[in-house]
Amino acid sequence: MEEPTGLLFTVSHINPYLKLVAQGQFRVLKVPLGFIKVLEWFFAIFAFSTCGSYSGMFKMAMECKNRTESNLGIEVQFEYPFRLHQVYFDAPTCKERNTKRIFLVGDYSSSAEFFVTIGVFAFLYSTAALSIYIFFYEKYKENNKGPLIDLGVTGVFAFMWLVSSAAWAKGLSDVKTATDPNKVITLINTCDEKGNTCREVHDPVMSGLNTSVV
Repeated sequence: MEEPTGLLFTVSHINPYLKLVAQGQFRVLKVPLGFIKVLEWFFAIFAFSTCGSYSGMFKMAMECKNRTESNLGIEVQFEYPFRLHQVYFDAPTCKERNTKRIFLVGDYSSSAEFFVTIGVFAFLYSTAALSIYIFFYEKYKENNKGPLIDLGVTGVFAFMWLVSSAAWAKGLSDVKTATDPNKVITLINTCDEKGNTCREVHDPVMSGLNTSVV
């Protein structure tokens, strides 16, 4: 009876993988060496995903003296990497239905991108370290070179996390100020004219960004 060659080919390629998994030292994940790397891997994903995928919106209402020229739903959307000086919206001038383009203030991309970059590299390093712990733990323990390199790189990442988190915390504070509807309203000169009224309708939701810093 002829053997199904396709099945043999598949099994022959799966077997080495299963053998490697079976030989893995998964118990290392239960000790501080592996457990801390798992935490670092998890928090790295959480940090760069909550910051790097963020998009927000705030809403304002502008009532002109002539109510027919009012706009009660001015929506302003912004997102990572928070180059707010490129974000704009059109506000009524309350004169003959004309509008004026208003730009937000500030560029906070450097601190945000730095934070996300550290998160991505920490994730990649944690993944590589965990793979070595699980599949090549015996070679890892053969001499002090591997553990010393691991300790050094982990120390560097700990320092970089501190620096990037501090920078991003300051950047986030500035982003909150620059996207505060009450602050943005001060950029609209028409709001200062007699008979015109401007107010905020909806604040941007910043919970995800707050979590990224924590």
